Amino acid sequence: LPVLFKEELKNEEVQEGASVTLHCELTKAAPVLWKTGSKVLKASDKYQMRQPGTTAELVIRDLEVKDA
Repeated sequence: LPVLFKEELKNEEVQEGASVTLHCELTKAAPVLWKTGSKVLKASDKYQMRQPGTTAELVIRDLEVKDA
């Protein structure tokens, strides 16, 4: 069976300079690529990705307007 979203991303409103954690839940464990537009995000000081089981999480630090 294909992997589907059980819980999709939700919009978050956060102050500039703060951090936010985005998460989604899948129907089964599968690798997730986080993107902004067509650019694939890579782990760095700004972006941290975690995937415990079927939940995928993206932490964005030091938010800027362009991260919207």
